Amino acid sequence: MLTSRVLACGLGALVFAATPAALALDGPRSAAAPVIGASPTDAFKSVRDAFKIGIRDYNAGDKVGAVRALEYAATQGHTMALWKLGRMYAEGDGVGHDDLKAFEYFSKIADQYADESPASANARFVSSAFVALGGYFLEGISGSYVKRDVSRAVDMFYYAASYYGDPDAQYGLARLYLEGLGVEKDSRQAARWLHLSAEKGHHAAQALLGNLLILGDGVPRQGARGLMWLTMAREAADPQKDSWIIDLHDKAFSSASESDRQAALAYMQQYLSKHR
Repeated sequence: MLTSRVLACGLGALVFAATPAALALDGPRSAAAPVIGASPTDAFKSVRDAFKIGIRDYNAGDKVGAVRALEYAATQGHTMALWKLGRMYAEGDGVGHDDLKAFEYFSKIADQYADESPASANARFVSSAFVALGGYFLEGISGSYVKRDVSRAVDMFYYAASYYGDPDAQYGLARLYLEGLGVEKDSRQAARWLHLSAEKGHHAAQALLGNLLILGDGVPRQGARGLMWLTMAREAADPQKDSWIIDLHDKAFSSASESDRQAALAYMQQYLSKHR
């Protein structure tokens, strides 16, 4: 388990002190867990070939063929194959929904690739695996050996948020600080992580950050800046899935002064100009 979580001052200076080996997810695995190092077969020319065939079959709608090819690549430790299978089992996409299998595929990634460079092509898959594991530890998996462990959820989110700069992890960690789960409740820390995530275009983080700034809940109140973030989140929100964002924005906009509305528009134009 990680034993060091160090946040330097400022929004961007994040320091993580732990060896990758400390991230290994010990504990039993189910009988259905993938086994790295299985003997190769004649079905595929190489691990890379198996992965390409798996993705080809998946895109063509042949989920059975996709799983067969991806499982072969995964047994050889192919990062993206492990991740794709994890997502498929987590979502019941072409396979039976099985959170434990998903957990174990993601665990393989965390066990073996925790020191993957943030600049590598595989970094986003490794980071995503840590985020998924954080979610599983936060809730536990009913009827399995994976029990709710908020401290380990913090560790998973923190590693992905700080080492990889993952916006989903930063958002998840901010939520823990807002709710005081596994960490001391701290709105300022939450705002820092939300800001990092919001800057990357994470619309849920933008919404929470905007609401936090408008309310001035544990942070200095910045009504216009908060309305800017909420407006950006509202623009990206899915009406079917993100009704809470739309509600927060509409409430904030209706109660904002005209000067705050105009300032929010100016802030947003500056932001969009800068990020183009």
